[in-house]
Amino acid sequence: MTALSSGSSRPLHGRCRVPGDKSISHRALILGALAVGRTRIRNLLEGDDVLRTAAALKALGARIARDRNGQWTVHGVGVGGLVEPGEILDLGNSGTGARLLMGAVATHPFTSFFSGDESLRRRPMARIVEPLTRIGARFVARDGSRLPLAVVGTASPMPIAYTLPVPSAQVKSAVLLAGLNAPGETTVIEPVATRDHTENMLRHFGAQITVTATETGGKRIVLTGQPELKPADLAVPGDPSSAAFPIVAALIRPGSAITIEGVGTNPLRTGLYQTLAEMGAQLGVAKARIAGGEPVADITVKAGDLHGVNVPAARAPSMIDEYPILAVAAAFAKGRTVMRGLGELRVKESDRLAAIAGGLRKCGVAATIDGDTLTVEGKGAPPKGGALVAAQLDHRIAMAFLVLGGAARKPVRIDDGETIATSFPGFVKLMNRLGTRIVEARR
Repeated sequence: MTALSSGSSRPLHGRCRVPGDKSISHRALILGALAVGRTRIRNLLEGDDVLRTAAALKALGARIARDRNGQWTVHGVGVGGLVEPGEILDLGNSGTGARLLMGAVATHPFTSFFSGDESLRRRPMARIVEPLTRIGARFVARDGSRLPLAVVGTASPMPIAYTLPVPSAQVKSAVLLAGLNAPGETTVIEPVATRDHTENMLRHFGAQITVTATETGGKRIVLTGQPELKPADLAVPGDPSSAAFPIVAALIRPGSAITIEGVGTNPLRTGLYQTLAEMGAQLGVAKARIAGGEPVADITVKAGDLHGVNVPAARAPSMIDEYPILAVAAAFAKGRTVMRGLGELRVKESDRLAAIAGGLRKCGVAATIDGDTLTVEGKGAPPKGGALVAAQLDHRIAMAFLVLGGAARKPVRIDDGETIATSFPGFVKLMNRLGTRIVEARR
């Protein structure tokens, strides 16, 4: 384990690019592997999570390679063309990779075995197992449908109509990926709209998919099965979840002004930007454009005073990964910030809800949990800091508290920074280039 320390930094300045979007990178590899022919991908996130998905797809029969210029090439095997892997599919810390790939293999007539690291093995998979069982797959798993588990794919998949019991883009995507190799129409109904990268990318690769609004404000997604997907080159936008860390770091350090280039601005991923704007943040958007079916823009940030706000539960699906860093912004804001509808945080890489509140309290910030609501009391001034925070094998907890340390009165240490590479390789180097002071900590 590598402990890291973050101390008071100078104002942040400069321009940067964050790594490619993690959600889109997983999907680009998977759909490239299910297309017929060669797909080229630029700006693929080369974090451990995505590399695990690439390795699993190789074991399932796709040919995947990276050239010296950082471009990835996927030679797909076509819908229904995956082969039985000769090894356990170890997805490391990647819940997205595990859940999406379970969907992809569920409608192939072979058995595959999934495992992961200690954190992933604790995360429940029942929400994936239930709809995939309806399609015809069988599962052998530990209590709670936890990894390691075996997926016994079906040779006779049945298309289903499935209503998501909780908002989850991963469950939706797993069902749609399974539906690719099922006859007829597979339908997913989501009462609350979640990130739509899978739908966008299915269109990009030539699938027939329709999306209509429901009376409740959700969406009805209908996919026609057994298409021949066509290879489709794409450039992955910068990850808005990764961009959140330098954005908040600049907002809370007086005198800072930065620009982050080429960030994804999908409206189903911009809940953090909306919330920060409500808190008084000075955020700007420039050079808006479409790339690979996704909206992209440059984000400009200037430091300024923030104030507490109420964040509604309905906004959670559009920013579920950004609550750790939003809580840091709330710690510097003046007044109370109340974040509702955070039950999903309890089944992330860690119990993020408890990790956020516990870490804030260690740093001198009043934070309370009531059910699935997190309340942070900000004083409009830098908190004390000076704590050692356990990252709990969670990359977003680690990065969030390193950002806090950069503007707190005393440095903040995290016990393990190695997991940061799962989503944001080069995080420390990028942040220090902008002006932060993150160093390896002595134990």
